[in-house]
Amino acid sequence: MGVISAPMAAAAPDCSPEAVNGTVSSVRGAAEQYLSTHPGANQVVTSAYGQPRGEAAANIRSYFTAHPNEYYDLRGILSPIGETERQCSVSVLPPHLESAYHEFMAG
Repeated sequence: MGVISAPMAAAAPDCSPEAVNGTVSSVRGAAEQYLSTHPGANQVVTSAYGQPRGEAAANIRSYFTAHPNEYYDLRGILSPIGETERQCSVSVLPPHLESAYHEFMAG
């Protein structure tokens, strides 16, 4: 005798401005905390703000290629931003951070 089950309905995401801002704030806090305990990653990310985009991207790519565990840790921390953007059809970061986020997550 087979068991047939109905698919479970996924809960609709909370796309209210408060929920979206809460996600961004939480992710930013977690990323800052992570970077504060990983000085090499913090240095390369902080330095990127003052560098031309191509140079910053190359430096970040080089650092995280050499430190893949840190790359995957940060991807995991940052992933709720992408999930919120997809589920809610919004861009939650300022344009300069949005492009950096997508470049980092594409790696």
